[in-house]
Amino acid sequence: MHPVEFYRWAMADSTAAEPSIFTRIINGELPGRFVWRDDLVVAFLTIAPLRPGHTLVVPIEQVDHWTDVSPQVWARMGEVQQAIGRALLESFGSLRIGSIIAGMEVPHCHVHLVPIDSESQLSFALVDHSPDPAALDEAADRIRTALRAQGHISIPDS
Repeated sequence: MHPVEFYRWAMADSTAAEPSIFTRIINGELPGRFVWRDDLVVAFLTIAPLRPGHTLVVPIEQVDHWTDVSPQVWARMGEVQQAIGRALLESFGSLRIGSIIAGMEVPHCHVHLVPIDSESQLSFALVDHSPDPAALDEAADRIRTALRAQGHISIPDS
């Protein structure tokens, strides 16, 4: 099954009482290209990127809406977003890092971080539904390398 088809299937199969697709990725039940993991927050590349390096920052605890995330976890998410944002700027040479909290596609809070040169590049109409897996792996490696160079230690090998 194509990764995007699997993603849609898994989303359609989830309810608030069941583990979200993100919880399943966090728990290792589904693959993910992780660039950050600590006790509260993970970050991994999306399988349907708007642009190379498009990363999701996700609390480990499954909370549907960002307004319900505890202040401690939300603060940690902000710290992780800043670190990853700096790594994305270094790794992809964009003018800015766009940040989106949409939350419509998965019932688990997540923040999209996207290297951009204009706001028009933040349109979900631009999603690549068939990204090259090797390009995703290479993007994740670039982000992890930049994070390690910044001195961060919460960086998984894959």
